[in-house]
Amino acid sequence: MSFALQSPAFPDGRSIPRRYARDGGNVSPPLVWQDAPEETKSFLLVVDDPDAPSGVFHHWLVYDMDARSDRLAEDATAGVANGSLRQAVNDFGNRQYDGPQPPRGDGPHHYHFRLLALDVERLNVPDGASIREIMREASSHLITETETVGTFEAA
Repeated sequence: MSFALQSPAFPDGRSIPRRYARDGGNVSPPLVWQDAPEETKSFLLVVDDPDAPSGVFHHWLVYDMDARSDRLAEDATAGVANGSLRQAVNDFGNRQYDGPQPPRGDGPHHYHFRLLALDVERLNVPDGASIREIMREASSHLITETETVGTFEAA
């Protein structure tokens, strides 16, 4: 098998339930993965919307996840203010998951949940780094990546 990511909450390419939208419950969806390369030392998960009117909009980034992990539970950011889950500052200016929130009338947006397998246990980035800064650092440590995509349209 090959490195794969999926969400039990929505099939790849299908609609993301409102519970996971910013104006719904703003709860991160459950994610599971399998068959990461043996040389993986950590994972990074990034969620972005390339359909945003101003260009790619970054909703969430979690990094330095243990290479032995194979999932993120639903609402993974609940109660993690103690730093147990390292998160970047997203394009809303928050260090948390912020779900889909496309403009009304803009049609469906595609939300890419990308999981990167990295060759280092920890990225050398300052606390509070932006998603763009962390992705720049991660690019030199990338082994491979996988993704699942969900869609969402404002009602």
